[in-house]
Amino acid sequence: MSDSGSLRGAYTPGRTATAYRKPKKQHFGRAGSATKMAACSISRVMNHLLIQLVAFAWLSESPAWALSNAFDVREASIDSVHNALFTQITTCREIVSAFIARVEEFNPTVNAIISLNPEALSIASKLDERIAAGNVTGSLFCIPVVLKDNYDAVGTNTTGACLDLANSKPLEDAPTVTALRNAGAVILGKANLHEMALEGLTVSSLGGQTVNPYDKTRTPGGSSGGAGAAVASNFAIFGTGTDTVNSLRSPANAGSLFSFRPTRGLISRAGVIPVSFTQDTVGAIARNPKDLAVALTVMASVGFDPNDNVTALVPPEVRGRDYSASLYGGSLTGRRFGFLDGFLNHTASAETTPVNDVMADMVEKLKGAGATVVNITESIYNTVTLAALDVQIYEFREVLDAYLARPRLGGSPRPDSFAELYNSGRFLVIPSQSGMIRSSLVSSTASTAYLDSLRKIQDLTQALDATFVRNNLDALIYPQQKNLVVKIGSPSQSGRNGILAALTGRPVVHVPAGFSPPSEDAPIGVPIGMEILGRPFAEGLLLNMANHIAEKFPVRRMPPFANGTVEARAYESVPVIRPDTGNIPGVYPIGVF
Repeated sequence: MSDSGSLRGAYTPGRTATAYRKPKKQHFGRAGSATKMAACSISRVMNHLLIQLVAFAWLSESPAWALSNAFDVREASIDSVHNALFTQITTCREIVSAFIARVEEFNPTVNAIISLNPEALSIASKLDERIAAGNVTGSLFCIPVVLKDNYDAVGTNTTGACLDLANSKPLEDAPTVTALRNAGAVILGKANLHEMALEGLTVSSLGGQTVNPYDKTRTPGGSSGGAGAAVASNFAIFGTGTDTVNSLRSPANAGSLFSFRPTRGLISRAGVIPVSFTQDTVGAIARNPKDLAVALTVMASVGFDPNDNVTALVPPEVRGRDYSASLYGGSLTGRRFGFLDGFLNHTASAETTPVNDVMADMVEKLKGAGATVVNITESIYNTVTLAALDVQIYEFREVLDAYLARPRLGGSPRPDSFAELYNSGRFLVIPSQSGMIRSSLVSSTASTAYLDSLRKIQDLTQALDATFVRNNLDALIYPQQKNLVVKIGSPSQSGRNGILAALTGRPVVHVPAGFSPPSEDAPIGVPIGMEILGRPFAEGLLLNMANHIAEKFPVRRMPPFANGTVEARAYESVPVIRPDTGNIPGVYPIGVF
């Protein structure tokens, strides 16, 4: 904890640390017109001088500039940041400084951030200059964003949270990162992940164990758990992530957040450390549906990317879509949801019963809002059976070799291949993943088993489409995880239900659904989330339904440990963040599998 930080009162929505007040109107009494005109002239001169002084103070990068009107960034949104900026309540540099201060104050507790972008403050100052010049464009203007540390972003290393990749330095941005920058976003830093995005515990050799903000005995989900914990703790407006099986939705489930897994092909995956050509997607995690829709719009604006040929699958009418516009209109009345009963664990326990209760309550709420919920009991919707179709072991080595061999990836020393990395002794593979790594070393996409799995995935996709048609469904719903997010030190992140979307490439929007009962470890309970799965390229409809659910049944709450203001700080430069690798549980050894 920094000596310069201090905590104040609990969060009140919509509050800023110092409200903007208009100057009082001048009153001249009965003085003559000459006196009145002289007073006006003096007033104009003084106002002109005041404007000059304000502009100088605003643009100065000296640590002496004051943060007296600091904007309260807790639960801030894109709209609230823009409102504060454009009414001159605050500056971009002050906003970025406020988020950095929260990282300094609270990251030692959750261990979510691997590194901060050393250019973040200078970028913010340049955006302030654009405001002063009246040159403000971009839907993400001055919006602080954290990237999962498997996205290439010039100025930061791309490590996959692996010690052996600590020096890996991209020479160009991932296309999605370029799109975020072009929209005005400030890349604040890189977030921890489950090493190489291979599981859901969010523990790594470079970043240590990330901790759940709501229950410090539990994991934050994963593999995008660092981004999820960061957004839940208000370290940024939103975060990016990747999803090979569960990895965007699992942290949203564990952090009372919204996220999306897009239709396969909608967003380019180029410039992101890969795991599976078939199952990988990229997306975002946010605190509200509107910010999520803006993030999706910007990330999908990349369009067709020759470096990711599945982007050619996107229909012309979908390209360039503004998903923010999809949020409005319509209602839940008349919507038809299919509930996947097989995605529940009906054995009562302290870990499963809270999930079942929250989902039963959500079903009743949807019915009360005028929706129809159809119970789907088809035997194919069984996550154990579906997991057998996972093709990561066949594709991982080949796609990682291709990524590491790219000429636009610099840094030294670093491994040039899958085999070199996993023979370095500088990695973390949890024991339950050891078989997967050993299989990946010898498996390939030329195997008959791989081709058989692809055929079965096609059959599953057709069966899923038939379920939608037969029941006239708008979406399927189910809990993201059958049980509460697991404890730190667990063998794996068991009970998750993301495999159906991962195999079929269908879109999902995740919404907070409730909390478990409070406990000593979880003062307001452990978050529980729900997935809404739709037809191909139905992201707009899913976001619309998610927005209605969020408005009618608000669930999201801040984690209590982070629900305090942090004293404003005037940074001359971006501080260095050092993740805690001393908190890695002993059951996860380094350098062996």
